[in-house]
Amino acid sequence: MARGVLDPVHYDYVAGGADDEVSLRANEAAFARIALLPRVLRGAERRETGITLFGRRASLPVVLSPTAFHRLFHKEGEVATARAAARAGVVMITGMASTVAVADVVEAARAAAPDRDPAVWFQLYLQPAPGVTEALVRRATEAGCAALVVTVDSPVLGAHTRNARNGFHDLPEGLACENLRDLLDGEPGHVRQIAMSPTLDWGDFDRLRASTSLPLLLKGVLHPDDARIALDRGADGLLLSNHGGRQLDTVPATIDLLPEVAAAVAGRVPLLLDGGVRRGTDVVKALALGATAVGIGRPVVWGLAAGGEGGVARVLDILRRELDHTLALCGATGIADLSPASVRPATHWAGPR
Repeated sequence: MARGVLDPVHYDYVAGGADDEVSLRANEAAFARIALLPRVLRGAERRETGITLFGRRASLPVVLSPTAFHRLFHKEGEVATARAAARAGVVMITGMASTVAVADVVEAARAAAPDRDPAVWFQLYLQPAPGVTEALVRRATEAGCAALVVTVDSPVLGAHTRNARNGFHDLPEGLACENLRDLLDGEPGHVRQIAMSPTLDWGDFDRLRASTSLPLLLKGVLHPDDARIALDRGADGLLLSNHGGRQLDTVPATIDLLPEVAAAVAGRVPLLLDGGVRRGTDVVKALALGATAVGIGRPVVWGLAAGGEGGVARVLDILRRELDHTLALCGATGIADLSPASVRPATHWAGPR
């Protein structure tokens, strides 16, 4: 449905990955190589699917991973996404490259769910100019964001063959990264560019850690040694992600890396995973292998393009029903029953979906 309503260039921007898109395809295909091993005669009439993340209850072990430029896909953009997430009781991670300012995203979430305190997290690229990072953190904090998600896998921008072929290098007239507008004194009306820098190091993370009391999650850590370093330096959580196959091509699928990273984390902090999650069965497999929750990216954008707020809500409803159905068939009373014993390597792989 999204393909039918989107400009093909904008569809390719979301659907595409880096270079030959090996990692993009691998993320989904890897889930098919994992088999579920159900138990019998031990279930419950109702399955528990809720989790608590940094003191706030979520109805599902699913978060909306950060994706950019939502107004490129629907006129209401991130406001519609925030309302759907809040009403579903799940965390939205709003992107630094949002086409709606973070304060407006948080306000929309709160207005949609006035009976609770919906959690919106802010995704951040560390900027080589410390003052810019500080201003962004201050803006997210003042808006009421409950956590910061620091993307660390982008010292340079990934090479997107589809974008290059289509000549898509900037937003159309009337759209901008609103979190970067009027960011510093003396820049009225100016929208800064997101700066990537290969010179950033753990010292930059240390300075960020010292500057905020908000929970900090690192997104894009793939190597278990980096996971250990992150925890030693004060990270409050990790989001195991290969950027949806959009940065370094040919890196492993995230679900394949999960057991090793989970062993490195050893339950000390929440460990989230995104990349290739499309079904309730995928959610169950990730949780069984050590994830606290999963993130979804492209499915959110497809839902937004297809039906705005209602489309995003539909995506979450599909996952909610599939997750509950899978738990029932696995003989689980809830997600707490899942463990590595719930899965096995598949002996037959049917190929990518």
